[in-house]
Amino acid sequence: MTQSATSTSLSVPRRILLVVAIGILFLAIAGVIYENISETRDRRFNPMTGQLVDVGGRKMHIDCAGQGMPVVIFESGLGDSFLSWRKVQPEVAKFTRTCSYDRAGIGYSETSSGPRTSRVFAEQLHALLQAASVSPPYILVGHSMGGYDVRLFASRFRGEVAGMVLVDASHPDQENRFPPELKAMEGSWLRDAEFVAYTMPFGLPRLMDLCDDDPVLRAAECNFQTAFENMAEIKSFPRSAAETAATGSLGDMPLAVLSHDPDRPSADLPPDVAKVTNDAWEKMQVELSHLSTRGTETIVKGSSHYIQIDRPEAVVAAIKNVYGQAIQAAAPKPN
Repeated sequence: MTQSATSTSLSVPRRILLVVAIGILFLAIAGVIYENISETRDRRFNPMTGQLVDVGGRKMHIDCAGQGMPVVIFESGLGDSFLSWRKVQPEVAKFTRTCSYDRAGIGYSETSSGPRTSRVFAEQLHALLQAASVSPPYILVGHSMGGYDVRLFASRFRGEVAGMVLVDASHPDQENRFPPELKAMEGSWLRDAEFVAYTMPFGLPRLMDLCDDDPVLRAAECNFQTAFENMAEIKSFPRSAAETAATGSLGDMPLAVLSHDPDRPSADLPPDVAKVTNDAWEKMQVELSHLSTRGTETIVKGSSHYIQIDRPEAVVAAIKNVYGQAIQAAAPKPN
């Protein structure tokens, strides 16, 4: 009798654990179904623009518009899809050919098993342009971490690049020159990215309203592969910085550097940290303009880090200026 009672009492916790496990499994399956249905619905009602191009057995997404040479190539910042240029590209396409694209794993491009560093991004972009029959010369426009990518591209394929525009671009020495308080915050940003990446398959970020309200952006970027790529790019950021630091001067290449308004610091930073960070950032932006003997630096008033969203006309004007210089440099010289 005692043995039977003991056996019964021991089975109760096991039954509770089993019920909990079944409940968790059910919620996980429901989350996966919810996420898959939501992603499919978003993309059905917000179809991709551009085309998918086979690059070494992997489909990469590129969206080109306009006619003319040199071709303006847009490189997005860390974790961003081609849509970060949606306010700029149509205006530039009025006077020359333009192409924006998604890095492998971002937006509509399939993932890559290779390292996620700027040197790899530059090489994959070059392969994509060749596969898509987008011939040089190019004017490269890079935002934030995309500044690393376009500098690596110019270093690797110098003869194909006619000009460059850096839009609040990252500096390879920024991690050493930012205040310690900012470095401490970077760990929490990585943990946030990891949370989104690992819970995205179960629909948690979508349920927590972490996906963009814009349905077009949500269709492109609210998915597991983009979230995982974003996390991978954050982890590889120091290596990308080191790769960029090893590149040389741009010589006399037409270069425009745009930096954000220091009076519009990131809302993520405490005011005292924002002030020190902005002061260091502005000095580094000036240094970026010195990469070329023809470099200029402009502070774009009224803009945050995403100048192309807040003040797209300023980015268009900078591209048009560099484009004009590139055309002039390529024109036959009189005898």
